[in-house]
Amino acid sequence: MAISIKSPEDVAEMRPACRLAGEVLDYIEPFVTPGVTTAELDRLCHNFMVDVQGCIPAPLNYAPPGYKPYPKSICASVNHQVCHGIPNDRALKKGDIVNLDITTIKQGWHGDTSRTFVVGDASILAKRLVAITHECLWVGIAQVKPGVRLGSIGAAIQKHAESAGFSVVREFCGHGIGRNFHEEPQVLHYGKAAEGPILETGMVFTIEPMINAGKAAISELPDGWTIVTKDRSLSAQWEHTVTVTQTGVAVLTLSAGAPSCPQGITITP
Repeated sequence: MAISIKSPEDVAEMRPACRLAGEVLDYIEPFVTPGVTTAELDRLCHNFMVDVQGCIPAPLNYAPPGYKPYPKSICASVNHQVCHGIPNDRALKKGDIVNLDITTIKQGWHGDTSRTFVVGDASILAKRLVAITHECLWVGIAQVKPGVRLGSIGAAIQKHAESAGFSVVREFCGHGIGRNFHEEPQVLHYGKAAEGPILETGMVFTIEPMINAGKAAISELPDGWTIVTKDRSLSAQWEHTVTVTQTGVAVLTLSAGAPSCPQGITITP
């Protein structure tokens, strides 16, 4: 499948879905406290998306080839869960980290974003992993501009993560997005800067590094969805949907409550 180039009108039509996805994370953040279950967070997010925002939670019943339908409206990945964690009745406890991954559909367009939250206080390692992973996201975003190779994103993320002593999950990547949940290109979070297609104005894709405190190896749980670190080390993820502008990058899923770009990282709009 070829990479879809969105027109300025397409990008304008995508913006509401992307903004709403970010606003779901703003809404849910105060509820991410010790004692809440991820099933309750899913219920709150679902009701907010459907009843308040008037949008569709894209993960609910999503079934790519080879998968059974995903049963919930958000993904909630706790501690050593890397991605695609299915919300359940396990209560979060102080010191946990949890990634909440939100994808909305509004007027036929998708917006996709995630954040990793620290539940109460946490270990120095957990807080450092979450912070470095957030930096990795923005280090990747900073590479985006017309004329550079897609591989520049992954190369920058890999260098930043590994220099901090962490590892990059390789089996999952960012992706093109638009009227479809997943489109070309695949956006790797590791690799060489000289590889991959050349970025063009109008490309829209996610950057969503999954960074492990231990080794990069992963495995899949019997539920057919949840991915965990093989060594049971902590894993964190952050995600934004971005578009290549004429001169740089626009982050479409930024919202009022989203953590800003870390100091020392320069973004060209």
